[in-house]
Amino acid sequence: MKRTIKLFKIIAIALAIILAIILIKFRPAYSVSLNGENLGYVGDEEDFNNEVNENILTPSEVNVAFVELDNVEYSFSLVSRNEVNEEEVMLALKENAKNVYRVYEVADLNNEETKVYVNTMEEAEELVSTLKEQYSEIEPDLVINPIYLDNVDEVNEENIKLAKEELTNDLQEELEEKEEIDSRTVNGIYLAVVPVTGRITSRYGVNESIRDHTHKGIDIAATRGTPIFATASGKITFAGWSSGYGYLVKIDHGNGVETYYGHCSKLYVSAGDTVDAGEKIAAVGSTGNSTGNHLHFEIRLNGKQVNPESFVYQNN
Repeated sequence: MKRTIKLFKIIAIALAIILAIILIKFRPAYSVSLNGENLGYVGDEEDFNNEVNENILTPSEVNVAFVELDNVEYSFSLVSRNEVNEEEVMLALKENAKNVYRVYEVADLNNEETKVYVNTMEEAEELVSTLKEQYSEIEPDLVINPIYLDNVDEVNEENIKLAKEELTNDLQEELEEKEEIDSRTVNGIYLAVVPVTGRITSRYGVNESIRDHTHKGIDIAATRGTPIFATASGKITFAGWSSGYGYLVKIDHGNGVETYYGHCSKLYVSAGDTVDAGEKIAAVGSTGNSTGNHLHFEIRLNGKQVNPESFVYQNN
């Protein structure tokens, strides 16, 4: 029994000596690997993680939303004391960390290709407010979206300025298009097409010797046979001979809006037909009470003639 106890004491002493030698030359540590590649060793996983969070993962640059550092793994190891290299491991992690930048996109939903990136939400909101006020007539559909980028170089003052100019130009085009449509709209009906191209020889409201009343339309001179087009979509309510008008086409466009096309040489439509804006309906002639080849064009609203030049041929 005494010999057994003595043997255990000798073994314990030997183990203590071996452990002391190991602890003198080696120490417990943690192997740090990134994407399966060993970067080195650190003393304490928790302490090192805190340093990584403070020195790498906490954004320090403008517009950095967060820092990506994925696939970092720790495993317990027993290594020689001179193998612990925390500074080198930290440097390697910094080199592999990737900044993800957040900027703010101002986009026009009516033209998805036009976008402006700005640095802050405040800048984005100010730009949207300014443009909505400036172009309130077209009620621009502007939205703000956070965008995450790996490279923020394109968000610089010069590029922001150019993008703002492009967005403004697009909105200006939308405004001018709306103004053009509004100027050519009668009671909600858009007169999209000029019925015939030519020179106006007699304007609305003039008194001329060939008639006993003021002119209720406009005359546009053109070569005989020149196509005449429907100025807006609608239904043909008359296509035939009509006294002083000669061969005449009437189109009902709805909302009380009608158009008349007189003195035609040929008719390509019949009553009851439906036509689209720009569809050929007749040919220029000089039938009826006419002094030469031309189109007599009228616009009527609820049965009353209105000046066509208020809506089409405005620049003639």
